Amino acid sequence: MKTFLTMILLMITSLAYTGNPEAIIDKPAPGFTLVSTKGDTISLSDFKGKTVVLEWVNYDCPFVKKHYQSGNMPSLQKKWTEAGVVWLAICSSAPGKQGHFSIEDIQKRQASHQSNPTAYLIDETGTVGKRYGAKTTPHMFIISAEGTLVYAGAIDDKPSTDPDDIAGAVNYVSDALTAVLAGKPVAVKETKAYGCSVKY
Repeated sequence: MKTFLTMILLMITSLAYTGNPEAIIDKPAPGFTLVSTKGDTISLSDFKGKTVVLEWVNYDCPFVKKHYQSGNMPSLQKKWTEAGVVWLAICSSAPGKQGHFSIEDIQKRQASHQSNPTAYLIDETGTVGKRYGAKTTPHMFIISAEGTLVYAGAIDDKPSTDPDDIAGAVNYVSDALTAVLAGKPVAVKETKAYGCSVKY
């Protein structure tokens, strides 16, 4: 039954946005400006010279719950932000759609998950998500200190909702960040993201 439900959830991703994104591996990452849950206006250009992770998020998505309720995503956020990486969680859910919450609700969920992004950004028009071609939650992007997109895709190689799969997974994001911070090329630059469709 678990396998069947996972297959159904993965099929839903085919309904995600499939336009022509501007984000291309080894090219400059598209700029953007969004407002955070703290009311700050944040632009990608604010972090010039920093490695940046973009994480598309929807707290009600079972695939996102897997990584948050297990503590996997918060621990990754903490580890890498402490290493100097900027981690931006972005929600592109439209008003009235799954994943679109009030500021108060987002803050409560962040506290309960002990999440540690640099900022949680609200993209309710979906403009930034579509520029990047974000199709699922989670969908991960890594931008080098030079402003180049060096990774796009899944968080790991286990496309399931089962937290038990995390321990044995290859974490593409950690591998890419390890390489980038060491000044080495990213071995796996692009993978197929898995999760729930972004609710544009």
